[in-house]
Amino acid sequence: MPALLTAVGLGCERDDRVLFSALDFSLAAGQLAWIEGPNGSGKTTLLKIVSGQFADYQGQLYWQGNRLDRHARALRNELLYLGHQSGVKAGLTALENLAWYQALAEYAAPDAEQRRWQALATVGLSGFEDVAIERLSAGQQRRVALARLHLEPRALWILDEPFTAIDAAGVKQLEHWIAAHRDAGGAVLVTTHHPLKLNGSVGRIRLDGRGGHHVEL
Repeated sequence: MPALLTAVGLGCERDDRVLFSALDFSLAAGQLAWIEGPNGSGKTTLLKIVSGQFADYQGQLYWQGNRLDRHARALRNELLYLGHQSGVKAGLTALENLAWYQALAEYAAPDAEQRRWQALATVGLSGFEDVAIERLSAGQQRRVALARLHLEPRALWILDEPFTAIDAAGVKQLEHWIAAHRDAGGAVLVTTHHPLKLNGSVGRIRLDGRGGHHVEL
């Protein structure tokens, strides 16, 4: 199957330390890659490079065969990035946060408002739609962020520690959503300290913390 995302000779240094170098991998539709490694090995940096948030790196990235530095918008239109922090605005309600995100991500669905309500229901926040984020628990705030997974289909999910602050039931739900996205032909890059329990294939990109790596995809 043709690759959606391809990395060729990817390398990065931070504070005069090599995080990784000569990293090659390809991620196709229907593939999930779990990025592993000790703290400080460059997992989050790698996700930020791939998602276009960090430009200080060596090598080349391709989205559907096109150089990412020349076709960044094509990736943005197919990308959902969920960072380690929830990324929600405390002074806005759950619904307002999703509306803000839709505008920021240029979601063009004609039923955008309906999708916001449905997304919050899917993550178990029915009845909390008009509650300000600052009044929600940490777990509920995380669920608002996770509701973004259900707003509009995106080919590539990039998830940095997505299981943070959610309970056991939420963990099972999120594992199901990730597997369902992969099985429906989506691609996933995820880093997590949580032991993933997914049916089906899980590839791995291991960063050793000393500049080396091992890829199993």
